[in-house]
Amino acid sequence: MKTHRIYYDDAYEREFSARVVHCELLPPDVNAGITSQALGLVLDRTAFYPTSGGQPNDLGKIGDASVLDVRDDGDEIMHVVDRRPGSPDVLGCIHWPRRFDHMQQHSGQHLLSAMFQERYGRPTVSFHLGTDFCTIDLRGPEPSEEILEGAERAANKIIFEDRPVTVRYGTAEDLAELGVRKEVDRKGILRAIEIEGADLQPCGGTHVKSTAQIGTLLVRRRTKMRQDWRVEFVCGSRAERAARQDFLRLRATAEKLSCAPEELVAAAERVVSERDSNFKRTRALLERLAEIEAAHAVREAAPNSGGLRVVDRVFEEDEPEFLGHFATQVAKTEKSVALLATSASGHVFFAQHPVSGKDMSALLKQVLAKIGGKGGGNRDFARGRLDAGAQAAKALALAREWLSGDSRGT
Repeated sequence: MKTHRIYYDDAYEREFSARVVHCELLPPDVNAGITSQALGLVLDRTAFYPTSGGQPNDLGKIGDASVLDVRDDGDEIMHVVDRRPGSPDVLGCIHWPRRFDHMQQHSGQHLLSAMFQERYGRPTVSFHLGTDFCTIDLRGPEPSEEILEGAERAANKIIFEDRPVTVRYGTAEDLAELGVRKEVDRKGILRAIEIEGADLQPCGGTHVKSTAQIGTLLVRRRTKMRQDWRVEFVCGSRAERAARQDFLRLRATAEKLSCAPEELVAAAERVVSERDSNFKRTRALLERLAEIEAAHAVREAAPNSGGLRVVDRVFEEDEPEFLGHFATQVAKTEKSVALLATSASGHVFFAQHPVSGKDMSALLKQVLAKIGGKGGGNRDFARGRLDAGAQAAKALALAREWLSGDSRGT
């Protein structure tokens, strides 16, 4: 039986009477957030909008049953509910704040897409209405900040003019003659949404009655999505919340940087510059410290029976970068080998002077196979990470033992 869709002609009908014409038991649907068994109801008429065209489904009540999901099954609308209604004759009630929010966002999307296409030649190829923000994907070159602001400003101008938003019906040919924004290759009678003097677009979604009810429209950012550009925006109360949250974040950041909000960009640039300078200075000092400590460690290391000076050391908290510099400096001394690890993170560094005649990569693989971990390198320098930092001392003991020529490893 074909379900009569009340929302096609009146998106403002919040309550409606209907009759249950079909009821079936449904399995859990984890993807839809339904973790227990539910029932699927088909009504003879409904005001509940199903997930479709980038717009999420409505929620609400059917009798004393909570609506968990609404699905478009062709001619029928399936209502997923948590219990069987007490009577086949039911009263449906839409969760209005959710519905009206979706109406604001969807109408705002039509208007914004029209401005991008009409003024800047950027057609919309997809739309998504999310929980916190909405997106449209634009085809064409990257939209500049000027284009984003221009489309936003043009859309808000039409919002403030309070133009009517109406539903039109007609064939694809009829709509094409009226100047539809995006022609569709479908037969029969189509439903379209018209924003007076601004847009005409085929759509089965729910919309406000006039542009003023969109509230306001705020374009937030753009990101590259494969061949298109994704533009994030919010409308109505979402725009109010987003603007307020943005200001609070700006103010909090400005307070951290001891500047006024309008001085934030300059202050941030200064902090980044100082950070980069400090990073370079710290790295130079770290390299110098590693050089000094490595030279001292090599002097303290007595040559083994093969004439190698082996520096093996377990560090507790040092950064992997320091260990890498330390190992490199040790390996600059002829016939010297560095076996280093940190117990905090489990990083391991093996390095040798080229004339030492060993293979650091093979040695590391032997150790990791025994202790557990990942890593690699070449003949003279190898690095890795143990599965457990607590095994650092054991790893170095094994490495030194195998380095000395005893390959039993037990």
